[in-house]
Formats: sequence, structure tokens, C-alpha cells
Amino acid sequence: MYQLYIGNKNYSSWSLRPWLLMVERGIPFDERLVALQEGSSWDAFRSFSPNGKVPCLNDGGTVVWDSLAIVEYLAERHPGVWPVDAAARAWARCAAAEMHSGFAALRGTCPMDCAIRVQLHGIDAPLQRDLSRLAELWNEGLARFGGPFLAGAAFSAVDAFFAPVAWRILSYGLPLDDVSLAYAQRLRELPGMQRWYAAALAESARLSDTEHTARRVGTVQADLRTTA
Repeated sequence: MYQLYIGNKNYSSWSLRPWLLMVERGIPFDERLVALQEGSSWDAFRSFSPNGKVPCLNDGGTVVWDSLAIVEYLAERHPGVWPVDAAARAWARCAAAEMHSGFAALRGTCPMDCAIRVQLHGIDAPLQRDLSRLAELWNEGLARFGGPFLAGAAFSAVDAFFAPVAWRILSYGLPLDDVSLAYAQRLRELPGMQRWYAAALAESARLSDTEHTARRVGTVQADLRTTA
């Protein structure tokens, strides 16, 4: 069985992507959660991950690191990871790759923290550009391929890649159009996302760099962790 190494569910947006994909597509795996470390997790993660990061997949000794590489590895072995339709599949791969390598302002200003609710002090130009591009992408995919997911009727890897954004929208009250907000809500209502969220709220770990960023960019109005 696959072993999937992930970080803390409250914080690790990269871990959420393959975890959610495997859960929603019914791909069995053994979850190995290793806590993120303050500053750098290199030493803690190097024993199982060549780049010292999560997520990392182990398949009987074949080690696959980086979330996009894991998705492509799974796509070679399991149907439905990417859409069957060639045009939808090409679009989905492009959108997922853009999320993988872009949206730096969104990541930097609004790090994933599922449990908090923040009123931002404001939205600067770089963050607004990312939000506008996000809405453009989501509206394009939903309109072009008919929804309710980005590349058609079925949940696929491109939805998994944008799943962390659905939590960021909720945590930071990010302003988007109604179509985008409805899509983010659909993602949050997925059974896998609800499982992830419940586990995130139960975690006791606090990463000061992420917590400090949230307090720098806005006012924390609520912390829903059961151990807060």
C-alpha cells in the first residue's frame, strides 16, 4: 500500500493536495503525519523525503516527492486523476501547474491556517492580481467544462490543487465573485475536506511563523481549534 507522508493538517497546504485526491478518488494509502518544525523541517523530513519536504509518497520503495510529481505518478496507475476528455485534461494540467508555481502573493499574505478567521487590514495590488486571476481561472473552467468541478462533472487533480485556496478564502474572508465563492464552498463540503478540517481543528501544534503572518496582515477574530 502507498505510504503518504504529510505535515500538520492545519498548515500544510502542499500535503492536502495529494491526500485529498487519494481520498476522493478512493485510492488506498497509509497516512504518515510528521509534524512540521519551526524554521526548517529539513532534518526531520530527510529520513523519508529526498528534498526534506512534504508531501512525499512511498510506493514499495519507489519514492516520489513534490505534490505535482505525486499526482502524475498516481495518474499513471489510477483512472480519473485527470479528466478523460483531452481538452479538459490539457486545461486542468495547465491550471494545476499555474497553482503549483504561481500565486506567490496569495501564499505569502494568506498562509493556510484552517482554524483561524482573520479580518485583513487591506488587499494590496499583488494580492488583488492573484485573486483576480484565481476568479478568472475558476470561472473559465466551470463555464467551459460544465462543472460542478473545474474540469467537468468529476473531482480531479486540478480541484485538489486548488483545495487549500478554499480554506484560505474562509480563513481570511477573501473577496471573490459569487461563482468562485460557491465553488470554494463545494470544495469545503467534500467528505475528504471535512475529514481534513476536523483533524486540523484537533491539532495542538502552533507554528509561530504562520501565526505571526496572520497577525501581521490582519486581526484574528477567531481561533476554532479545540486546544486554543
